[in-house]
Amino acid sequence: MSMSDSYIDELKNKRVLVVGMGKSGKAAVRALHETGSIVSCMDSSSLCKLSNDIKDYMAINRLKVYLGGEEPKSYAGFDMIVLSPGVPTDSHFVKKARKAGCEIIGELELAYRLSKGTYAAITGTNGKTTTTALVGEIFEAAGLRTSVVGNIGNPVITAALESRDGESDMNFVAEVSSFQLETTNRFKPKVAAILNLTPDHLNRHHTMKAYGDAKARITACQDESDYLIVNHDDPEAERLSKRSRASVIPFSRKEKMERGAYLEDGVLMIHEPPKEPVAICRADELRIIGDHNIENALAAAAISYYYGIEPEIIGNAIRDFGGVEHRIEFTEEIDGVSYYNDSKGTNVDAAVIALKALKDRIILIAGGDGKAQDFTELAEALPGRVKALVLLGRDAHIIEDAAREAGFTEIYNEADMEGCVSRASELASEGDKVLLSPACASWDMYPSYEVRGRHFKDCVRNLKKD
Repeated sequence: MSMSDSYIDELKNKRVLVVGMGKSGKAAVRALHETGSIVSCMDSSSLCKLSNDIKDYMAINRLKVYLGGEEPKSYAGFDMIVLSPGVPTDSHFVKKARKAGCEIIGELELAYRLSKGTYAAITGTNGKTTTTALVGEIFEAAGLRTSVVGNIGNPVITAALESRDGESDMNFVAEVSSFQLETTNRFKPKVAAILNLTPDHLNRHHTMKAYGDAKARITACQDESDYLIVNHDDPEAERLSKRSRASVIPFSRKEKMERGAYLEDGVLMIHEPPKEPVAICRADELRIIGDHNIENALAAAAISYYYGIEPEIIGNAIRDFGGVEHRIEFTEEIDGVSYYNDSKGTNVDAAVIALKALKDRIILIAGGDGKAQDFTELAEALPGRVKALVLLGRDAHIIEDAAREAGFTEIYNEADMEGCVSRASELASEGDKVLLSPACASWDMYPSYEVRGRHFKDCVRNLKKD
């Protein structure tokens, strides 16, 4: 359970600096101001680059603002620093603030302390959004007062304040990233899940150990009364679970589990001894494609079952679930060519998963901000699956070099998404699939992967007008 109303009293007149005026930072500013904190704001951007809503809020409420590289003369004047997820914890000013005795937390931690409710939290390199959305659907089907929050879109802090209204506690289904988790110290979900762990965000965490350490914080405060759902088929994820004091529940697509969720003869099963194993649904009833989505469904089933939801409700919700936007999302069929938007595929592993799901005859559009990844695995997945590779973005040349090293030469470079979609449509024949799965973040060209994905879909639809 989250903390009591006493924390709101504790925040009154507390001097707090919120760093980063993105979606979560803006929500934190409003939440803290409304709870009576003395709030200041800091962002590396200049005033003209901030959104009008936060500029107006800061002006109307006369908040102290530090912009464009400006910093407070001393951090000793603050009790707490709240970092937005995009702000690295090893930034020079964070070190100064720690030395001055400031408490350093993030938006997720602040939201947890303020909220009235219970958390199911999901992390991992890939599959978080699909699994979180599916768990949210199951919770709602079970009649629970539910708020789906975190990386999936709605800031946790906004929902945390809303949770205080209503006759019953809120059930938060939270997609949480390594960036959010590394600034937690009391966050204690009733059910947590680690879906997988593959290289990502190494430009931020620098090493896989540091990345794994951040992910493992999802279970750091759990105890024997809580549950940790973990992918038995992923050695790195299972290794992280060894640190947990929670009851560890494995799920597996490849092996039958003595306890946990597994696939047996094409059926998703859950076994909690001494009860008999129970069937959830058949894998061929899923509307979301690919082996990775069987894993996501197993994880969602386990999260929901150990949260206390009946198997029949879980199975019905899984059968009805149609997937999420930007994750191998079917967009259009034009002249016998199918177009898929996988803009959420922001790392190599996610792109390889998408290629395996669509199997073959693929024209792949990729590229963007590579986040210091090694693209060898992606390059080695191209032959036999991909007919042509169409690249864009800042690190396109790195992907091209890896592809050529792997012997793949059908490569085209374009300046923008319009050019990529046009080129892909020229290269594709009836029965082919055009897949946007960038294997990269969008930040070099777009403000988010959502904007990139919607632009791709607009470009595809414009083909029908030509």
